[in-house]
Amino acid sequence: MAILFYSSSQTYEQQSQVGVIQKLLSGEPFKEQLKNISFIYAGDEVSIQAKGYVKFVEFFIRKGAHFGTYFILGGSWFLGLLPRIKSVWLTGVIAWLAATGYAGLDEFHQMMTGGRTPLFQDVMLDSAGALTAVALCLLIIGIKKLRKK
Repeated sequence: MAILFYSSSQTYEQQSQVGVIQKLLSGEPFKEQLKNISFIYAGDEVSIQAKGYVKFVEFFIRKGAHFGTYFILGGSWFLGLLPRIKSVWLTGVIAWLAATGYAGLDEFHQMMTGGRTPLFQDVMLDSAGALTAVALCLLIIGIKKLRKK
């Protein structure tokens, strides 16, 4: 959570990976395969035509980081709370809601940071990452219980 707080304290320019992506993907690999991908996210078009190759790739890296960090947070909440709560379903709900609540607070924090845009869509993406981790934990626990029988 401290890493997420620190990250949301940084401006877009401080977090930007455009320079690194330009160096690593200088030949623009898979551009032909990616050029037909186009969709709307938070009211903006996401495509190579609209953003350019590097910012298009960066979009997926940034959104993958959203999903991944909240996947870790949701799973960590679940694993940390399970020994204390005992009910796997209640633990799952609390872990998911805690991670989703933190995602909302994190976007609120971004609103106060210059050069950042808080997005409801990011909260939903974060929530989906946490829910995926919780569902995976529940699935693994269910499989372990079935194997014991």
